Amino acid sequence: MADYQLTKDVMHVGEMASGAKLTVPVYRFKGKSNAQSVYIQANMHGAEVQGNAVIYQLLEQLRDLKILGDITLVPYANPVGCNHKNGEYTLGRFDPITGVNWNRMYHNNPELISPIVEQYLDAPASDIEAVFKQALLDDITEQLDHNIFGLTTGQRIAYQLQKLAHQADIVLDLHTGPISSKHLYCPEYAKESASFFNIEHTLLIPNEFDGALDEATFCPWWSLTEAFADKGRKLLLDKESFTVELGSQEQIDLDVALVDAKSILTYLQHKGVIAGGDFVPDVMTRYACYLADYKAFYSPMGGMVDYLAAFGKPLPAGEPLARILRMDNYGDGDALHYISLDKEVIPILHFASASVNQGTELYKVFSDFFEL
Repeated sequence: MADYQLTKDVMHVGEMASGAKLTVPVYRFKGKSNAQSVYIQANMHGAEVQGNAVIYQLLEQLRDLKILGDITLVPYANPVGCNHKNGEYTLGRFDPITGVNWNRMYHNNPELISPIVEQYLDAPASDIEAVFKQALLDDITEQLDHNIFGLTTGQRIAYQLQKLAHQADIVLDLHTGPISSKHLYCPEYAKESASFFNIEHTLLIPNEFDGALDEATFCPWWSLTEAFADKGRKLLLDKESFTVELGSQEQIDLDVALVDAKSILTYLQHKGVIAGGDFVPDVMTRYACYLADYKAFYSPMGGMVDYLAAFGKPLPAGEPLARILRMDNYGDGDALHYISLDKEVIPILHFASASVNQGTELYKVFSDFFEL
């Protein structure tokens, strides 16, 4: 058994109308060296539960490994979303009060950049990193503790999670899709790291903040290096954040979760966070596309959809994505309508239900993809 130190805390992130506290469990491994630190969370969206199983398997695996950098793991990151049920379905993608996506409530403050560049232009990189990290933490603490107009329920949860994430060098936010293949959201500058996850499909995302946790944690560092570059200083800061899409929502599979946990450990071993394992990236063809080329296909009609296209494989132009059944047309029109595209794509995910309205987001696909 490896020598490890695991602690568990309970973080209070809000209160219900009854006064009952909303809590989130926080597990921490203390590293044995000054290696990079890691933050991993799961289940920000209520139905996206597989990440909790992956965190369980990570906890089990890490007990037998040499942990060099601090690792923080947070399952059930959103206690409101986790418990937002309607019949047999978990909703929990949007705050039911405001209608805002739970994963679009994180904070970014571009105004932190210029003062750091002006004051520390010639400072050692380690000093710049320490000062900017503290600035990020002070800023999110200010938002939490001294926001005179208050915060929404979702912002209060997100900001407290973000405060944990800002303390780490590597951030992994575990999600799933409706009916989905595994894929990875990766900052463009970190694309080499994508090859150390056993995930065949990678979305390369630009330095544009749109409210998600991965963006909230890598965009500030990326912007900082760009600002120094504008002043003629090349600054190398090893900060990486990813959204890891683990497949489909509303289900867990502990055996698959073990495979996914080992994929994450392969990446963490590459980054020097852990040792004592024998994790090697799988040999596979990895496809990527830029976020601008990740296209949503909307249903041209209402009806009942038979989803035909296999996930993760290039679909030639003209081959059917799906066929739509319109029983109202039977006998006096076309009951079956085949849907295809005029360019080659890789289907990544599709809508969860067979019953769709015209204009429903039917598929999301990689277009203009390439091998990573």
